[in-house]
Amino acid sequence: MKKKVSADKELHNQASASSDLQGQGVSESGSEAAGDMQQQLSRIPELEAEIASKQSEIERYRDELLRKAAEFENFRKVKERESIAAGSRALESTIRELLPLVDDLKRVVRNAPMMLEITAEAKPYVDGVELLKRSFDNWLAEKGVSEIEAVGRKLDVNFHEAISMIDVPDTEPETIVEEYQSGYLLGDRVLRHARVIVAK
Repeated sequence: MKKKVSADKELHNQASASSDLQGQGVSESGSEAAGDMQQQLSRIPELEAEIASKQSEIERYRDELLRKAAEFENFRKVKERESIAAGSRALESTIRELLPLVDDLKRVVRNAPMMLEITAEAKPYVDGVELLKRSFDNWLAEKGVSEIEAVGRKLDVNFHEAISMIDVPDTEPETIVEEYQSGYLLGDRVLRHARVIVAK
């Protein structure tokens, strides 16, 4: 009987010791978790500062990207304007070089009736020149070229160049009475002034 009581007591002591050990383990584990939590909480200001720093960096890069995009757009527009201006100058130069040829064609067409009076055999050549002149006129019109109106108008130094003045009865002074050489506009720009004779 004594042995049984002694055995029960020993079992109770072992259970109690095991319980104490388990309690101590839980206590240690809880204090470790609390320490980890405290450590993580203490890092919040550091992480917030890092986030703010990264946000600032993002804003800086964004502003720089927008600035570069605006600079590129301006550069593109400048180059586009320069390209258009260069094309316009080239066209203007080409038309100026062709104007003497147009003048010659006009003179031939103007004198055609006299040539036809001399010989009827000239008609195919006259027709060919008239066709060529019409083709030139159409090409010039497509490019935006127009003749400056002269005869019967008042002299305007922006469009006309007076090469001579003559007495013309019943005509107001500075009225254009004859066109010596046609003038031309490209759009609203003067390619060549009309050379004219005006009344005194």
